[in-house]
Amino acid sequence: MQNPGHGPAADIGTRAAKNELQEAFSQVGKALANPHRIELLDLLAQGERQVEALAASADISVALASAHLQGLRRAGLVTSRREGTRILYRLAGDDAYALLTALRTVASRLGDAQRAAAEYLGAPMEAVSREELFARVRSGDAVVIDVRPPEEYAAGHIAGAVSVPLDDLEARLAELPADVELVAYCRGPYCAMSAQGVALLHRLGRRARRLEDGYPEWRLAGLPVERGAKSS
Repeated sequence: MQNPGHGPAADIGTRAAKNELQEAFSQVGKALANPHRIELLDLLAQGERQVEALAASADISVALASAHLQGLRRAGLVTSRREGTRILYRLAGDDAYALLTALRTVASRLGDAQRAAAEYLGAPMEAVSREELFARVRSGDAVVIDVRPPEEYAAGHIAGAVSVPLDDLEARLAELPADVELVAYCRGPYCAMSAQGVALLHRLGRRARRLEDGYPEWRLAGLPVERGAKSS
């Protein structure tokens, strides 16, 4: 009869093994403990990007962006693939964005986060839920405009949305119908571009609201999306 203190079962549940497991879990938390990495994950939720494009969007050097991406990859949050001479980075899975969403939700309890969000996003404005927008688009009751940069629109966008980058919105206003409400969206709930777009449209006398969150949430909800670079 085998001694119960020996054999394979004797190694189950040891403190050393538990410590090693917790250390492995903590690697993900350590990988997120940098504001640039949070922004890089947010950018990658819009679609695959090269390091140069990510660096430009995050306003950091290519070398720094590359170092942060390697840290995110080691933590299992980011992966990459080669396409010819290009290396394209992307989120390792939808769970990586779910983790970012959970982090923001928890952080929103902090006074510092609340103050920073209010300063960055401006005064609260009426928003359209995903469900309402889906119904209104199907009935022809609204026109959806994607105010993100063109490359993000091309990587993936709400089905039927028109690409009108924020910087081009005023110049291209005549291209947008005047008899229906315009609904602007961008990267997510902590992206200011849609709020800026709606504020501009209001100043120009147009009816407009913003989507309550953004493209990643729409896609993860299983609502219709498209790829490609068409625009109005």
